[in-house]
Amino acid sequence: MSMEESVRTCLAKYIVISGRARRSEYWWFALFVFAVSIVLNLVETLVLQGLTFGLLSLLWSLAVLLPGICVGGRRLHDRDMSAWWLLLALIPGIGAIILLVLFCLPGTNGPNRFGPDPLGRTPSGMAAA
Repeated sequence: MSMEESVRTCLAKYIVISGRARRSEYWWFALFVFAVSIVLNLVETLVLQGLTFGLLSLLWSLAVLLPGICVGGRRLHDRDMSAWWLLLALIPGIGAIILLVLFCLPGTNGPNRFGPDPLGRTPSGMAAA
């Protein structure tokens, strides 16, 4: 999945937590959000010289909050885990590390309780025909 495809998918499903998200969908979206945040911070710091008091960054963060939560939940669904595991982020330090590891691990082969495999794999690991 390309970055453009990933961003388009995540923004189209901005309040859809059902289904599964492959690793590439999650990480391309995370990279996009991070890159835009860096650019907005540079614009606010260098061009606007603090006149907006971080308003652009705040608006961007609010705009991508729900899509970020939903794609994280779908990523956990790909691991056959409930989206409630996202609450680990509330545990300082260790919660974010655990989620980072979970987001990096591959999803389950074949369909699981959250839907079909987004990579089209069968439970034996071979691609579906």
